[in-house]
Amino acid sequence: MSTTAEHAPAADADTPAPDQEAPADKQPVVDPSKRKSLLIRLAIVVVLVGIAWFAYSSIVGARSVSTDNAYVNGQNAMVTPLTNGQVIAVPVVETQMVRKGQLLLQLDDQDQKLAVAKAEADLAAAQRQFLAIRAQGDAQSKQAAAQGAAVGQARAQYDAAASDLAKARADYSRRASLRGTGAVSADELTAAATAVQTASARLQQLSAAVAQQEKQREAASSSQAATLAPIHGSSIDSSPAVLQARAALDNARLDLARTQVRAPVDGVVAQLKVQVGQMLPRGATAMMIVPVGQLYVDANFKENQLAKVRVGQPVELTSDYYGGDVVFHGRVVGISGGTGAAFSPIPAQNASGNWIKVIQRLPVRISLDPKELAAHPLRVGLTMDAKVDITGGK
Repeated sequence: MSTTAEHAPAADADTPAPDQEAPADKQPVVDPSKRKSLLIRLAIVVVLVGIAWFAYSSIVGARSVSTDNAYVNGQNAMVTPLTNGQVIAVPVVETQMVRKGQLLLQLDDQDQKLAVAKAEADLAAAQRQFLAIRAQGDAQSKQAAAQGAAVGQARAQYDAAASDLAKARADYSRRASLRGTGAVSADELTAAATAVQTASARLQQLSAAVAQQEKQREAASSSQAATLAPIHGSSIDSSPAVLQARAALDNARLDLARTQVRAPVDGVVAQLKVQVGQMLPRGATAMMIVPVGQLYVDANFKENQLAKVRVGQPVELTSDYYGGDVVFHGRVVGISGGTGAAFSPIPAQNASGNWIKVIQRLPVRISLDPKELAAHPLRVGLTMDAKVDITGGK
């Protein structure tokens, strides 16, 4: 009787055992229909993305231009003393917030106080000099009036002497006509002739006296005019000498006031360069005041972004200082007259043969809302992201 092993068919030597792996070069075959479906889906996704990007560029992107090349700027106020002096007090420190008119520096004011005292004395002297000139002029006016009266008296005496001469000549003529008749003696005729000569001499003497008195009156009038010339047509307050002295006093008082250097604007103290005891010359920069409430943004847009940017268009800005949750609102106030490269000390020269075109950027000035600045203060130099709505504005 044969066993089962004897009647079992022999195993094929090429057939692997059930627990053996298939050869490595035999990978599962992907169904061609599935591959085609996958490619179609990928193409659809690419087309949809392209449509979405085109729609965004046409609908949303065409409504605004943006840049992250924007920086906070401000018209910093330079604090410079307008008089010389030694610094005796610096009541502020770097980064301190100050108000317009607040004391920043105190200079030694002893020299300025002495100058004020001297100017006050000079003004008082000028006023007294005016009064003295006016009093002297009044005295000379009275003297000229007296000389006028003397001239009138001399003329009256001259007129009387002229009458006496006429009378003497008439008497002599009458007696001379009677000569030889025995009615007039020789002595009477001689006496009449002598009277004529005497009256004529007196008339000449009085004529000279009238001329002398007139010259004295003219001299008195000229002296009065020369004396009053410095104050002619002016009062004690409008006299040139008094005005000059008062201007010198005002200048001295101004120099005294300038020993207290005060803040020209509201802002933050920056670049403090002075110390107590330092001799500070006129015009030297002592510090800077950054007007944090009046800051603006200079956004550098590419030249191919500016075709539709206009003054007055609204702008939204964000800063890394506060993050995207804080949005500042501003407006375009101007576009620079040239690129930064054009205004550089050494402008670019593109005449060489290896020139490569580089897209330039043009600064756009953007104002900020003062209320938003007060709520979220910024600092000069901070970077901003700016997006201009080119559909708004003028």
